[in-house]
Amino acid sequence: VSPQALNRLPREVLESPSLGTFQTLLGDFKLEFGHHQGRTSSVWHGGTATIAQSPGDEVWGIVWKMNTCNLSSLDKQEGVEDGIYVPIEVNVHTQAGKVLTCRSYQMKDYVSGPPSPQYKKVICMGAKQNGLPTDYQEKLEAIETNNYAGPVPIMEEIEAAVKAEKINSA
Repeated sequence: VSPQALNRLPREVLESPSLGTFQTLLGDFKLEFGHHQGRTSSVWHGGTATIAQSPGDEVWGIVWKMNTCNLSSLDKQEGVEDGIYVPIEVNVHTQAGKVLTCRSYQMKDYVSGPPSPQYKKVICMGAKQNGLPTDYQEKLEAIETNNYAGPVPIMEEIEAAVKAEKINSA
């Protein structure tokens, strides 16, 4: 599952009992941002994340162990039905040295383009929240954005949810 997915998982997945999460490394891939068929995301107002094969590069992320009954909801959330992303199987490495075969998502037919500052912020928040390696977090923080400064309603929802979670855990 992509590093930014935590804040975008369908409600039914988030509310289902957790079967565990794992910090993982995907080797020989890189994180990229793009516009499906050249169209900018109307939700995020910039490029959205995908992974692309790239020998020697790596992508850190989190794997959620979940019931297969939730896959159709996750596929729908990730844009599979709309033909934006395609599910792929990748082998990731846990910090304990185990290799896991996982489902990830790769954007189809995209044109490279930078993310909005808001989308980058969600990715960086997820990396920090999940304790990804500091050097990888710094790499994410260095991603250039498109400087979009308009409203992003989903970002407001995410920030409100994060704030509520902090209040509830205090």
